[in-house]
Amino acid sequence: MSAVDMIQFNADVMASTPEIALGCGAMALLLGGVFAGDKWSGLVTWGCVALLCGVAALVLTTGEGRVLAFGGTFIVDPFARFAKLVVLAGSVNAMLMSLDYLRDEKLTRFEYPVLVTLATLGMLTMISANDLIVLYVGLELQSLALYVLASFARDNARSSEAGLKYFVLGALSSGMLLYGASLVYGFSGTTNFAGIAQVITQSGVPLGLMIGIVFVLAGLAFKVSAVPFHMWTPDVYEGSPTPVTAFFAAAAKVAAMALFLRVVFGPFAAAEKEWFQIVTFLSIASMLWGALAAIGQTNIKRLMAYSSIGHMGYALIGFAAGTQSGVQGVLIYLVIYLAMTVGTFLCILMMRRDGKAVEDIADLSGLSRRDPTTAYLLAILMFSLIGIPPLAGFWGKWFVFLAAIQSGLYFLAVIGFVASVVGAFYYLRIIKVMFFDEPALPFEKSLGNVNSALLAASCAFVVFFVVMPAPLIEAASAAAKSLFP
Repeated sequence: MSAVDMIQFNADVMASTPEIALGCGAMALLLGGVFAGDKWSGLVTWGCVALLCGVAALVLTTGEGRVLAFGGTFIVDPFARFAKLVVLAGSVNAMLMSLDYLRDEKLTRFEYPVLVTLATLGMLTMISANDLIVLYVGLELQSLALYVLASFARDNARSSEAGLKYFVLGALSSGMLLYGASLVYGFSGTTNFAGIAQVITQSGVPLGLMIGIVFVLAGLAFKVSAVPFHMWTPDVYEGSPTPVTAFFAAAAKVAAMALFLRVVFGPFAAAEKEWFQIVTFLSIASMLWGALAAIGQTNIKRLMAYSSIGHMGYALIGFAAGTQSGVQGVLIYLVIYLAMTVGTFLCILMMRRDGKAVEDIADLSGLSRRDPTTAYLLAILMFSLIGIPPLAGFWGKWFVFLAAIQSGLYFLAVIGFVASVVGAFYYLRIIKVMFFDEPALPFEKSLGNVNSALLAASCAFVVFFVVMPAPLIEAASAAAKSLFP
């Protein structure tokens, strides 16, 4: 190996240090779990938490600016660093949320934290993908781990059903994405994002390439559960163990949206006229269906699934704006959505009676008289999900709606506002059940110390975001700027 090759190899390794460290750490913890057995599962979990925190530190310290590695197939820029930190935060939260839950459900196995770690590795790879092949490798690494996590409670029929449905529909979406990628490669002659963007800029978008773009975006729309590719979401959210559902709703959604942004504003940036209609339809359909379909739900996890669909529709408004402020709005929205989602699922974890998890909204009846602290915290999160000012949820919608208005997309902002008003019904119904219905039987125990701290942090972020929003806004602005060189 020549000196030049050695220098380039070292640069490539430095750029991908977080992913390499995460992969090696996951393998080491997996081996430790295999030899020690499930009795060390708690130690493996804390080891994975420490590993993820260490990787977050590496993400913060691995250089500045824009770096291309491995022949331009892997990119590290402010956008990638921002999205990776958000995903790692979601993964750590999901890991900590699971400690008491898995013990109570007798699911304490060392494989769980390792699978979450490997899924996170796939997410980080997706976010830094600068090539269709790397994109697919990261996506499948994430998906294969998530399929197993969805069916982790293998003695539970609903969990097994959730894993099977997610696997079958995930395979369908992967096939669509691969078909689209093959068409994009066939008509552009390259899988590299920069090469694809150059071909589109110089030669336009022939019919075959346009069809390829449609299939690629359809595959990505499945991962963010945008309508009409949302069919897996309610069943998988309901059937999966609650910490896994939180992982789906938080980290996995953020990673998929970051990849969606990377693809739309990277290789397909010059094809805005083609993808604008697709993204606009996905946004409108997701907002309206998420608002309407949740109204009749009685299971709180299914309700949160439709809520997630609606919120992805709001975030897609920033895509449709096609501007730096639109991308900035999406990133801010995702961080706020992560905090609200984690807090809500922490409250759902508390819902247990007779040694079993209960999930009906009616089980929250009279919670304000039995556990006023939790009731008020959950009410704050519900108001934030609605978008009531001055809570953080309001500002998330403010930034994406403002970007749409600045781009002249008034109809999107109006539809988003109407969908928010309609969606307020099912969030307010939860508040009404907690504060005005007759008390149901008490839950058997409160949240543990770790989960209580996470819930307090989540609600504090939601309430006090308005006091000091500048750090997040500035970081999101720098990340968005890097997508528009």
